[in-house]
Amino acid sequence: MNNHTLVQEGDVTMVPITSQLVSQGPKPATEIPAELTEYRPDSYRIHPGDTILVTVWDHPELTTPAGSQQQAVSNGRLVKPDGTLFYPYAGNVDVSGMTIEELRETLSNRLSKFLLEPKVDVNVVGFGSRVSLQGAFVDTTPQELTTVPLTLSQAIGAAQVDVDEADLSGLVLMRDQRNYRIDLDALNRNGNVAQQIYLKPGDHLFLPFNDRKEIYVIGEVLRPQAITFKTSDMTLTQALGRTGGLNPATSKGGAVYVIRGVEEMQNAPATVYHLDAKSPVAFALADRFSLRAGDVVWVGPAGVTRWNRFLTQLLPLTGIINNAAAAQYNIDRTSN
Repeated sequence: MNNHTLVQEGDVTMVPITSQLVSQGPKPATEIPAELTEYRPDSYRIHPGDTILVTVWDHPELTTPAGSQQQAVSNGRLVKPDGTLFYPYAGNVDVSGMTIEELRETLSNRLSKFLLEPKVDVNVVGFGSRVSLQGAFVDTTPQELTTVPLTLSQAIGAAQVDVDEADLSGLVLMRDQRNYRIDLDALNRNGNVAQQIYLKPGDHLFLPFNDRKEIYVIGEVLRPQAITFKTSDMTLTQALGRTGGLNPATSKGGAVYVIRGVEEMQNAPATVYHLDAKSPVAFALADRFSLRAGDVVWVGPAGVTRWNRFLTQLLPLTGIINNAAAAQYNIDRTSN
């Protein structure tokens, strides 16, 4: 009989954990959409909210109207929300989307009607273009996009990830009304360096918390608990390790089960994966079997025969574990 044959038992679909099963498991997504990796910002283009400092050599009354002792930004000209900028003698100029060189040439041409061969220099001293951040970052202050292009890794480095509470596999880059999910954990595994992604004005970064990304380990283990994890996945070996492992006095190695789909059990059969931990290859299989958020790992004292009754009991049990974990999470946050 094929080891992969599914055995239906009421509301349960039984699947043995075999080498064939773990080899077919889902792999973390490491590919980034081409539209993200291929984007390269060109020369800086002026945006509403920028502050422009215009220097007209030999004409301090135009260059430093607020006084030479003031900071550069005080003598700058603010680009209005409609993209225009007012400058003496040049009037209102629609500067939105211009490069710095294009603005310099425009002002030079307009001022030449009043000044003899004006020598004009243009600099951006305040930036209105920003990338916003939300979620499990230490610092969610919006970051400016300056004349030096900003990469995703630089933005994350400046914001600092809250490593204890972040879901590293769930970063979302929102751009042009589209959401791109980026698995930071998978991209940087095994010493790999992720491809550079340059950010655009208006980009939004959201890094979710991992407080809802839980696995429940119960039964004959040393420390039954709800486990949060921040990476793409967690293996069965890691989950059992965090609970101290199987109880050597009461557990039976042949009764290690992973129950998946408990929350939807009333609408569809739950899937139960069985690991025979007495097998010599069990540790290798457990280390390659990836768990998902919401999975319940149950270690029993013997083989389970009445799955319907057991799974019915899991529904209130997972609720209790979840509520307890949430209460502890709130207490920890309040005390910080």
